[in-house]
Amino acid sequence: MFSNLFQKKRGNWRDDALAGLTTALALVPGSIAFAFVAGVPPISGLYAGFIVCFITAAFGGRPGMISSAAGSLAVVMVALVAEGNRRGGEGAGFEYLLLAVVLMGGIQILIGALKLGRLIRLVPHPVMMGFVNGLAIVVFLSQLKMFREREGAVVGDWLHGSALGVMLGLVALTMAIVYLLPRLTKKVPSSLVAIVVVSLVGAFGFSTQTVGDLSSVQGSLPSLHWPDVPMTWETFRFVMPYAVILALVGLVETLMTLQLIDEMTESRGKGNREAMALGAANLVAGAFKGMGGCALVGESLINIGSGGRGRMSGVIASLALLIFILVGAPLIDRIPIAALTGVMFVVVIATFEWTTFKTFGKVPLSDVLVIVAVTAITVWQDLAIAVISGVILSALVFAWKSAKHVHLSLAEESESERVYRLEGLLYFGSVRDFSERFSPAKDPLRVVIDFRDARVCDLSGLEAIKALGGRYRKLGKTLE
Repeated sequence: MFSNLFQKKRGNWRDDALAGLTTALALVPGSIAFAFVAGVPPISGLYAGFIVCFITAAFGGRPGMISSAAGSLAVVMVALVAEGNRRGGEGAGFEYLLLAVVLMGGIQILIGALKLGRLIRLVPHPVMMGFVNGLAIVVFLSQLKMFREREGAVVGDWLHGSALGVMLGLVALTMAIVYLLPRLTKKVPSSLVAIVVVSLVGAFGFSTQTVGDLSSVQGSLPSLHWPDVPMTWETFRFVMPYAVILALVGLVETLMTLQLIDEMTESRGKGNREAMALGAANLVAGAFKGMGGCALVGESLINIGSGGRGRMSGVIASLALLIFILVGAPLIDRIPIAALTGVMFVVVIATFEWTTFKTFGKVPLSDVLVIVAVTAITVWQDLAIAVISGVILSALVFAWKSAKHVHLSLAEESESERVYRLEGLLYFGSVRDFSERFSPAKDPLRVVIDFRDARVCDLSGLEAIKALGGRYRKLGKTLE
């Protein structure tokens, strides 16, 4: 059924145009919803969608891939915005975020210029599973506040009574449409149809909060705006850690999506070029009140599945999104919050790697521990720290396992000479086992170690060999 969906084919204007228009419709609900997750005005998510999508599509290293405001970044941004508001008052958090997005873009450009994009290959699969699961949980938790009474940025008590019933009903209706509509037709994005239907239902006598109640969308062209924050060392000390985290998280998700699209289209993208284009896009977005973004798996699959193969598909998607911003702002204000929450719950369910539970008992316990650890760190700390911790933990597990695979066997023996054959990796994790396998006092005057099937990986290995030679010399024996 899906065998022809992702076949490699040359892009053409007609396919790219239709795919771009379809993708633009899919970008709207996500851009607005992720803006609310981050705690910034919804127009900021739409601006990010237009700017980031346009620049990465036109200049990036993976034609057909779609980038926009993203949930993985939004869950990091929410802490920055909240702390910024505490520092400078209501609205200051958004200004600090814009500075962080500009710095994030600069960091990503630097990473691309230094050709460090290939380092993504060092991220093991258990780490990525934990990363994705943690991301899904964080997005889910961020949506729970939508079940509270809200007036602008002020969050009140939990909803109850009829208000809670209406909220739950509209959320359920949204999720049902998103799940069931694709069984009837895939020509229109189900999330967009769900938002339209729920908005119409909400307009007929149901009292529920809308986007306009929280933050009105004023549709206009994005204008140049330098972040209104004090340019002091203290400001950069506060913002820079978030900028680094955002840059790393954005690149991880972008390069992972690039690999996925490469496999589906049987072609090869350019990771470092994509990193530089993404950095430029975020730098520009931050200077034009956009919340920044990265590659999106779902929207990229929609674009590829609709026939979008060339750069023009992403360019058309971004321009169509801009037109919607200019003429559709009043309609955006009327979207029920319940509709966006329902869409985000579907994103959570689709994002979570449910196959994780099937792997328990089928994979090594160490892999399970890495998945659980990365998931927990993602929820309680942030995504970048989780990924870095997961890579370190996986490396330690590998070192521990490799240390057990150093084999020493006796190859030849005479009264005056003994030849040992060493197999495996000699490095910091295996040097102790290596040293303990020799007994200089029991060996003859001349000992030879055959390293043809072994490899010395680091300075610790060299030092272990040197120390072993010293033990033999003290006894008047030679080690070769």
